[in-house]
Amino acid sequence: MGEFNEKKSTCGTVCLKYLLFTFNCCFWLAGLAVMAVGIWTLALKSDYISLLASGTYLATAYILVVAGIVVMVTGILGCCATFKERRNLLRLYFILLLIIFLLEILAGILAYVYYQQLNTELKENLKDTMTKQYHQPGHEGVTRAVDKLQQEFHCCGSNNSQDWQDSEWIHSREADGRLVPDSCCKTVVTHCGRRDHASNIYKGGCITKLETFIQEHLRVIGAVGIGIACVQVFGMIFTCCLYKSLKLEHY
Repeated sequence: MGEFNEKKSTCGTVCLKYLLFTFNCCFWLAGLAVMAVGIWTLALKSDYISLLASGTYLATAYILVVAGIVVMVTGILGCCATFKERRNLLRLYFILLLIIFLLEILAGILAYVYYQQLNTELKENLKDTMTKQYHQPGHEGVTRAVDKLQQEFHCCGSNNSQDWQDSEWIHSREADGRLVPDSCCKTVVTHCGRRDHASNIYKGGCITKLETFIQEHLRVIGAVGIGIACVQVFGMIFTCCLYKSLKLEHY
């Protein structure tokens, strides 16, 4: 009877080991995906970050990059802990899983909170950012972001093209008679911003389009963070079961 229980215990441990190993392989790939989403946000979508007053959007992306790197390292550690059957490594693995779980939950919560606040922030700050910082010394990033925003989304100004009447640059000599930046033009050529007729420039504002764009990416960040965190719960459960099984075999 004792031999039967021992074999049953050993069989259960082996099953748990392979379950945890499979989980770690999937977990490593998930970490790669999390890191990719964070890098994608920072590298390809960072142009518009300079137009945002809050650093929350940037923070969520950095959290995902850090979490993704830690996930990949943890996945390798998990495989080592599983096949070497080292309880101290399993303890470390569980702690790292818990830290990553909290990081990804934090990224998801930040994305959700900022999603709710985005409309108010853009209404309060976007026009001032565009009119006061465009083509001003030390704000080259804002200038690039505004030009890209207006061309990519076929818009002009924050609320509409009339916003540029309040621009410090438009009233300076550097504007050279322009009424709006050249990036407002439907066909961009030098000094095309001197003519603000609807046939020449985009009249609609950028605020709604920028808000929609950022909200879509916040949904992706939030979904990835919360989704991977939920999957990790299974990893923590498998780790606890294997840890307990090794403890029983040890005794």
